[in-house]
Amino acid sequence: MDKQNKKKYGFDTLTIHGAPDHPYRAVNPPIFMTSTFSFDSLEHADEVFSFDRSDYVYTRGNNPTLRLLEEKIAVLEEGVAAVAFSSGMAAVSSVLLSLLKPGDEVVAHRTVYGSSYNVLAQILPRYQIKCRFLDLTEIESLREAMYDNTKVIYFETPANPNLEIIDIARVSEVAGKWGATVVVDNTFATPYFQKPLIHGAHVVVHSATKYISGHGDVLGGLAVSRDQEYIHRLKFGYMCELGGVMSPFNGWLLLRGLKTLGLRMRQHEANARRVAGFLLAHPKVETVLYPGLPGFPGYETAKKQMTGFGGMVSFEVKGGLEPSKKLVNSLQLIKIAVSMGDA
Repeated sequence: MDKQNKKKYGFDTLTIHGAPDHPYRAVNPPIFMTSTFSFDSLEHADEVFSFDRSDYVYTRGNNPTLRLLEEKIAVLEEGVAAVAFSSGMAAVSSVLLSLLKPGDEVVAHRTVYGSSYNVLAQILPRYQIKCRFLDLTEIESLREAMYDNTKVIYFETPANPNLEIIDIARVSEVAGKWGATVVVDNTFATPYFQKPLIHGAHVVVHSATKYISGHGDVLGGLAVSRDQEYIHRLKFGYMCELGGVMSPFNGWLLLRGLKTLGLRMRQHEANARRVAGFLLAHPKVETVLYPGLPGFPGYETAKKQMTGFGGMVSFEVKGGLEPSKKLVNSLQLIKIAVSMGDA
C-alpha cells in the first residue's frame, strides 16, 4: 500500500492492510523463526552490513516478521519507522538511554508506571543523569523547571494509575524552545485513541503486552518516531547492542492482535463508560477517575487530543484501605492480577 492510499483508509483497514504484502501471497504472514540469514557472496554481505541493502543478517538486529510489525505500528502511529523490543520496559529504558548522557537531565510526570519510575529515579542517577518529577498537568511548572541540560520530557497520558491527562501539544511547545525531546508512553490510549506524534511528541513508546496484544499471552515493547535517522540509531545502536530483541513468534502474535485493535478498543471504551457511570452513582464510592467524565480534571484536554477515552477506570472507596481490600477480595469475575488489555 503506497503512502497516498494509506491516507484514505481508516484505522481498522490499516491494522490489516497497512504494510507490504506477505511472501508468497500468504493471507497471514509467516513466522521467520531463524537466528541467522545467509549471503550470496562476501560482496553481498558487505552491502548488507553497510546498509546499502535492506537484507537480513541476524534476528537480534532485524527479522522479516519483526520488520512487518514495526512497519505496521509506524503506520498506525503516523510515524516513519519503529523498533520492536522484548518488553515495554526494554523500549522505555532503551529510548531513555539513547537520548541521555551523563550530566543531562530528564523531567518526568509525577505519576508513572512503577518500573519506569525505578529507571528514572534509581537507575539513571547511577550514570549521573538526573531526573525531576513534576506535575505536568501544570504547564507553568514545566516552563519554570527547564534548564539547558534538560534533554528529555517523559510522561504517560493517560497516566498509570490515576489517568491524569497531559497536554502533549503544550508540553511539546515548551520542549521545542529548549531543544528537549518529548517521549510519550501511549500504552493506555493506543494509536486507536491517540497519536502523540501528530501533537508534537518526538518518540512514542508502548508496552505491546497490553492492548496491542489483547490476548495476555505475549511480552513486547515498541518505539515509534517520525525521525528515520533516530530510529536507525535506536535499533542498531541500542536495541541490537543491549540485546532487548523481540522473538519473531511474539512479533507474529502482536501482528495478530493488531488486526482487532480498533474493534477491541471500541468495546473496552464502551465497557469503561458503563462501569464509570455505575461507580459514579454508587453510594460507597468516593471518587471515580475516568477521562470520559465531564467532571474529570483532564476531560477537556482528553477531548482535544484523543478520539476516545480508553478502557481504564480508577476509583476510590469510601472509608480508605480496609473497605478497599474487602472489595477487591470479594471480586468474582475480575481477576486480581497485574497487566491489562487482556480479554
